[in-house]
Amino acid sequence: MDRTTGGAPTRPPQGVAGAVLLLGVLLAGAAPLIPLAVLVYRYEPELLPLFAVPLAVLVAAWRIARDRARDQLTDPLTDLPNRQALLLAAQDAIARHDGDEDYSVGVVLLDLDRFRSLNDALGHTAGDRLLVHIARRLHRALRTGHSRPTAPARTGPDEVAAALPSPLHRGGRPVVARMGGDEFAVLLPGVGRPETLERIAKALIAELAAPIRLDGLLLVLEASAGVCVYPAHARDAESLLRRADVAMGHAQRGRSGVEVYHEAQDTDTPYRIGLLGDLRRALETGEVQLHYQPKVAFDGRVVGLEALLRWERPGQGRVPPDEFIGLAESSGLMPRLTDYVLEAAVGQLAAWRDQGLQVPVAVNVSPRDVLNPGFATRVAGHLTRHRVPAHALQLEITERLLLDDSRRAADTLAELRRYGVGMSLDDFGTGHSSMARLRSLPVGELKIDRSFVSRMVADDHDAAVVRCSVELAHSLGLTVVAEGVEDDETWERLHSMGVDAVQGWLVSAALPADQATAWLMVRQTGTARVERLAPQQPLSPPVPQPRSLPTVQAQAELPAPTTPLPAPTTQQ
Repeated sequence: MDRTTGGAPTRPPQGVAGAVLLLGVLLAGAAPLIPLAVLVYRYEPELLPLFAVPLAVLVAAWRIARDRARDQLTDPLTDLPNRQALLLAAQDAIARHDGDEDYSVGVVLLDLDRFRSLNDALGHTAGDRLLVHIARRLHRALRTGHSRPTAPARTGPDEVAAALPSPLHRGGRPVVARMGGDEFAVLLPGVGRPETLERIAKALIAELAAPIRLDGLLLVLEASAGVCVYPAHARDAESLLRRADVAMGHAQRGRSGVEVYHEAQDTDTPYRIGLLGDLRRALETGEVQLHYQPKVAFDGRVVGLEALLRWERPGQGRVPPDEFIGLAESSGLMPRLTDYVLEAAVGQLAAWRDQGLQVPVAVNVSPRDVLNPGFATRVAGHLTRHRVPAHALQLEITERLLLDDSRRAADTLAELRRYGVGMSLDDFGTGHSSMARLRSLPVGELKIDRSFVSRMVADDHDAAVVRCSVELAHSLGLTVVAEGVEDDETWERLHSMGVDAVQGWLVSAALPADQATAWLMVRQTGTARVERLAPQQPLSPPVPQPRSLPTVQAQAELPAPTTPLPAPTTQQ
């Protein structure tokens, strides 16, 4: 394969440069022999041909060293530069223009989707031939500056040609490399605008999607790409490649085709690495706390509380829950965090029941939790250990679970249902669930997301979404809870629509366990009104007091079970 696009790091010295280098090596290696050669020439000239042997050895050694250096930087299958060669090329491209504020270096990292399945089905030999074909196709597209005429038109096969000429004239030729497996990379010196690079990446994906005939089969490949730019996204070559890999992984998980690197995608920044370490320690020391926000019916009954996570990072202040929960989910710490929350919530349920407060508590669980084998058994273990009936616990799941693996999720939730644990569908309206999938899940409650509730008074569209959600839920036999209720008018509108209960600042903020206990104790007497906030420690700026809210009646009692926690009929 012609490696003119392969980049300088893998090309051995040739032409005048190679001759000069060879002459230098010969002179350096033969220097110790020169005095001896002079003496032989003077006294025994017929012995001079013997000096050809060490010179030949020097030439052979030079060639071996040259080939070894090239092999260390070349992928043996495709003859493209490998990862190390690409790193050297990126370092060279950055160094040549260091200090030029207008100069950028772009990297596009490409990964073939589902290549492993093709490799297993066709065999490794055919898979290797397919990789060679892909390498040649990428190489040709970047070398010639245009794509194949057979490339699909959905992203424009001429995008590569449209994007490359001007920047490449300034920055140098591109480098196509194989990073390993089914992963390829393109280094584009001088092509640094993220929009331009994203367009090139889409064109390369279209190029790879052109049909390939292999062993009588017509194959159409799909790929995902990550884009990263120096100096906008990274300040050195190693970070440039790593962050392109982060963006590529994000594109694969989101099935978006191409993703430009963004810091929010990266779980390995120094800040997030430190945050993850502190979170692990916080779970060990009990620094992560649960606050409880009441859910109240329109007649004043407290129908439940939702457990919400709060974490005060020592010396750093409060960490937003979305930030550390997302970090836990992406790092594999989520099962441990969920067990921590379940243990704390069920333990608090046991304490409240000992005080005569029989109110259910809802705990949010991620789709990854529900899809983990043995999750239902772990939940039952927490309930059994604290002697809490299953109906006192409710698990809140999101619509995303319906998209991930609805059959497996339904099996796990059905197992939890057999134990007696209640289920609620949280943040309804923000996902893409279908009616068929919604009916397949054994949920008993639907929570309308605050993004609709908070705007429903001012936005007729959001009000229509809320109204339709209430009618849908009631038609399926579900109760409806509205989140984010903060004013009287929203309360009244939700009441008129038939919502069963509300949750939000109008009723109460999320309270620490001791304040939530006092709040429940006061309301259990039936002599106090439902107040907006606990009187001790406000957690946000004050909200105007509602004009008239119903008086709290006696705390709703949930019947205690007369039989022990049943075992499920099937185990996961």
